[in-house]
Amino acid sequence: MKIDSGDTAWLLASSALVLLMTPGLAFFYGGMVRVKSVLNMLMMSFGTIGLVTVLWVLYGYSFAFGGDSFHGLIGNLSHLGLADTITSTSGTLPMLVFVAFQLMFAIITPALISGAIADRAKFGAWMVFVGVWATVVYFPVAHWVFFFDGGNGGWIGDRLGALDFAGGTAVHINAGAAGLALALVLGKRHGWPKEQFKPHNLPLVLLGAGLLWFGWFGFNAGSALAANGQAAVAFVNTQVATAAALLAWLVVEKLRDGHATTLGAASGAVAGLVAITPACASVNALGAIGVGVAAGALCALAVGLKYRLGFDDSLDVVAVHLVGGIVGSLIIGFLATPTVTGILSGDGPAGLFYGGGLALLGKQTIAVVAVCSYSFLMTWLIGKAIDKTMGFRIPVEDEVTGIDTTTHAESAYDFVGGGGGSFSPSDRAIAAEASAVGAGKGQ
Repeated sequence: MKIDSGDTAWLLASSALVLLMTPGLAFFYGGMVRVKSVLNMLMMSFGTIGLVTVLWVLYGYSFAFGGDSFHGLIGNLSHLGLADTITSTSGTLPMLVFVAFQLMFAIITPALISGAIADRAKFGAWMVFVGVWATVVYFPVAHWVFFFDGGNGGWIGDRLGALDFAGGTAVHINAGAAGLALALVLGKRHGWPKEQFKPHNLPLVLLGAGLLWFGWFGFNAGSALAANGQAAVAFVNTQVATAAALLAWLVVEKLRDGHATTLGAASGAVAGLVAITPACASVNALGAIGVGVAAGALCALAVGLKYRLGFDDSLDVVAVHLVGGIVGSLIIGFLATPTVTGILSGDGPAGLFYGGGLALLGKQTIAVVAVCSYSFLMTWLIGKAIDKTMGFRIPVEDEVTGIDTTTHAESAYDFVGGGGGSFSPSDRAIAAEASAVGAGKGQ
């Protein structure tokens, strides 16, 4: 098939948009933690960019998109080192463009998990976790969901026929279930839930949410892999569902707490983006409003689960990504319309409300349960293994002092006008002496 310059340009732009989402996520998460943890939060995302990129080139793309090697579970080793992709094509695209686009998905998925363990994870242990988790969880699940080969591809997308246009299962449910497992492995932050862990910089949160919203158009519309009508539908649905979810979250806040907050607006927008991800090429614009309203309301209510059930998901990865991903994936079984699902072929599956019966909902349910179960179990095992060998959690003393200074020897803000963010050994000695003097005066 001849390379199409328009499709190629759109996918290159979409790849850049999706990459921007990870720094956007870093700001979104960074603003929500305390001032003494913001740099570590940023580093967890930026470290993920570096490590996953290298792994993707070495073997990740091959595991995810190599020809199927075992019943739709894992790819083969045909693309190791990307040596055979330089002059190859994928549909109307140079294969390297598709490689780059899917790389950005592989990067942001483990980065999403970091919000569940904010304030308390060793950076070195986090990097080891990302490498192992991407290898044994993300790359195989991406093969299950995204690899199509005429019925001989991944078992969820190509063989089962479950619909996940841009990653509701492979990205959001995958990351959300992993976040829950890792939060259980590491345990609660020191002082939680009695101590208040308020966001230190809400403008930073809104900036991050805005960058995520902007980049998400590449995430969803880019998944059409062409500049066509399907991309246009995904683009519009992304905007519509996100706006509806933002409003729904604010309404829930107002009714429940008496206030509509900036944090709620940002969280509601992200919940809508998560939920429309799998459904953006399955529902029409009215359906997108339904997706957004359901996600905004249910995710806002789900935030309280961690207090009732006692797990410390620091930045609500479970409430937003796991719950939002489940909502978006299952609602396809009700609201998918053949007008949208068949926009290219003219013959697409339908949900229950459009005469399709329960068949599609059943497939969606199988996909949700499979990815959620696999991700949770494997993440718990990986997390436990790391914790037992090198230790996953920083000492309580370092957590109280602040992970930025104890792990990275830096602070995000200069409150005393000294200039620069790094701490030298002499700085540490002076700070320790000043702290001791202050403690003595306070006695």
